[in-house]
Amino acid sequence: MPAMAPKFVRSSVREMEGYTPGEQPGLGERVVKLNTNENPFQPSPKVMQAIREIEPEMLRRYPNPGGDQFREAAAKVLDVTPDMILTGNGSDDVIAVALLTFCGPGDVLAYPTPTYSLYPVLAEIDEVKVVTVDWDNHWSLPIDALLATKARAIFLANPNAPSGTFVSPDKIEELANKFTGAIVVDEAYVDFAEENCVPLVSKYENVIVSRTLSKAYSLAGLRFGYAVAQPSVIREMNKTRDSYPVDAISVVAATAAILDQEYAKVSWDHVKSERARLTGELEQMGWSVLPSQANFILAAAPGGKGKEAYLGLKQQGILVRYFDKPGLGDKIRITVGTSQENNALLGGIRALNLTEKQAELAKA
Repeated sequence: MPAMAPKFVRSSVREMEGYTPGEQPGLGERVVKLNTNENPFQPSPKVMQAIREIEPEMLRRYPNPGGDQFREAAAKVLDVTPDMILTGNGSDDVIAVALLTFCGPGDVLAYPTPTYSLYPVLAEIDEVKVVTVDWDNHWSLPIDALLATKARAIFLANPNAPSGTFVSPDKIEELANKFTGAIVVDEAYVDFAEENCVPLVSKYENVIVSRTLSKAYSLAGLRFGYAVAQPSVIREMNKTRDSYPVDAISVVAATAAILDQEYAKVSWDHVKSERARLTGELEQMGWSVLPSQANFILAAAPGGKGKEAYLGLKQQGILVRYFDKPGLGDKIRITVGTSQENNALLGGIRALNLTEKQAELAKA
């Protein structure tokens, strides 16, 4: 039994459940790790060189509060102005800042579900009320249902996690035209998709795009994210963020990463190709796979045996993600890895199928 929380802890915190991250084995453990959506490629060599060239004086002093070096670089890549960018300690930090900026205790945050499981945790911390709505058919955006919540803010992971499904910017623009509150589009996986919502930011003051360098730029261990919004919105978000949210090392590394678009796109193309291959081979084995524009796929196991598949693969040293939640219990989420890792995953599933067939024959 876990120890009782001290009485001086806020009652809302005592009663809540924290976010549960994916399993993180030690660096020396021999596993095929396809459970937390890291990029299968190493960071750009330019990132490692930039880190090696950091001067000791950069670490002695406090960093630039806004990460201006990165803001200048990202603005060029995204064709926006630097005052439209806010930096943070990963996109989770950026999303937390957005919630704190746009919603107060008792206000309503709305989002389609299932989606990223951190959203309700952040809302509980800030004592913000959550109202969820189901996705429409084929994971399409439930605009009318979202509007009916009377929320102050709407969060939308796009591509969505854990489904990998994608809402077109046209549909999000339709929502922005009808909704007066803030729309935070969480684009953690957007570099593996075909479109994005940054062009909407210049047209709509209430559209805020959140991004991370964890997935697309192989920097999950660095913790660096950013938001793109109109300058008037960024000014307000700057009031609620930490005083020094990004450190000197992360700014240097993130800047080098986002400027090396040629290197990054190699990994994006690999993921798209392998994602299609994984989807096709799993479907041939009787699995049902949602169309994904992320660096992972959500696959339903034959017979609804999602948990059994997760545990069976884990016994073989292959880690995937299982969510014991409504609508997800028959599925596993699989990160797209290297070709070799994906082959191991497919081989592991074939081994599970063979074992199951042998068990059935033994009963006959």
